[in-house]
Amino acid sequence: MTDNTPLNGVSIHDKDTPFLLLNRDKLERNVARLREHTDSFGVPLRPHLKTVKSVEAARLILTEGNGPATVSTLKEAEVFAAAGCKNLIYAVGIAPQKLARVVALLKDGTDISVILDSLEQARAVADYSRQAGIAIPALIEIDSDGHRSGVAPGDNLLIEIGRILHHDGAELRGIITHAGESYHCKSLEEHQAMAEKERAAAVACADALRHAGLPSPVVSVGSTPTAHFSKDLTGVTEVRAGVFTLFDLVMTGAGVCQTSDIALSVVATVIGHQRERGWIMIDAGWMAMSRDRGTAAQAVDQRYGIVCDMAGNPLGDLLMVDANQEHGIVALRPGSQQTLPYLPYGSRVRILPNHACATVSQHGEFAVIRDGSEHIEALWPIIHGW
Repeated sequence: MTDNTPLNGVSIHDKDTPFLLLNRDKLERNVARLREHTDSFGVPLRPHLKTVKSVEAARLILTEGNGPATVSTLKEAEVFAAAGCKNLIYAVGIAPQKLARVVALLKDGTDISVILDSLEQARAVADYSRQAGIAIPALIEIDSDGHRSGVAPGDNLLIEIGRILHHDGAELRGIITHAGESYHCKSLEEHQAMAEKERAAAVACADALRHAGLPSPVVSVGSTPTAHFSKDLTGVTEVRAGVFTLFDLVMTGAGVCQTSDIALSVVATVIGHQRERGWIMIDAGWMAMSRDRGTAAQAVDQRYGIVCDMAGNPLGDLLMVDANQEHGIVALRPGSQQTLPYLPYGSRVRILPNHACATVSQHGEFAVIRDGSEHIEALWPIIHGW
């Protein structure tokens, strides 16, 4: 089903649980908020579609509905390209066996860039470019914060990689970085400092390429926190972010959003009680929520998610405290002085997830609603696979 498929009165109380509920109005407000911020700097936003993994959702997120965009799998790239999004960055270090699919997309008219951070990757991309008779666009990933992969700023490896790409058959597009450590920032000042650290590192590396006589038309930065808290984007050509579209409890804990901004929840049914333990059993386990426990490292541990009523209002200190494959255990937060609410057998709850991207990947579709409505207006398929 697509955005325009009528569901003939199906409500959130009718669909079999567990299922993934998406508030379209909240998604649109979240997108508008970040676009307003990046537009104030005159820098375009390149949303990361790994969070929503949905063509219908992407049409609400992307500029004019068709790009530019970022993806995390080639399956996403292929599906979004077929839907008309022809300007993509595949933002995972390129593996050699995937180059054939990249070239197929390029020859089909999709402008897709790969990213890399090693001489081996650069040689593989350059060699395959020559063999295929098409220059594969590539961005050099830099490590702006010690979070994951990338070339360290100041390392001459950057120039060596750039020369291979530029002179041996590929197309050197420039610099890309992701300040993933921003997820651990705890204050506005820390977020702003991380955003500036990310920007400065990316711009310095782009300048280093240029000073070596190499091109760097693209300077791409971004994480959801740094995208929201940046105060200066001088030298940056685009900002990337993904989870900003839906938000989640990790972003709430990082101070990027409020719980009320989270557009995503999992609907579950009460299937039993362990009253002597203070447990309520539901039919949503880690297969519905994912095993992501991102808030465990934050000041407030939300366990597997905040439990809400069917209007989306949190039920006090009620959490999904533990999860088996298909069973969820709902109980009061440790130390709570509240009384366990009455949730009878067969009643339904909504659970706000720790990590939207991980939770979305567990499901086959979004059930889409609007503010204040219990009517499911559409089912949006979710992309799976690599």
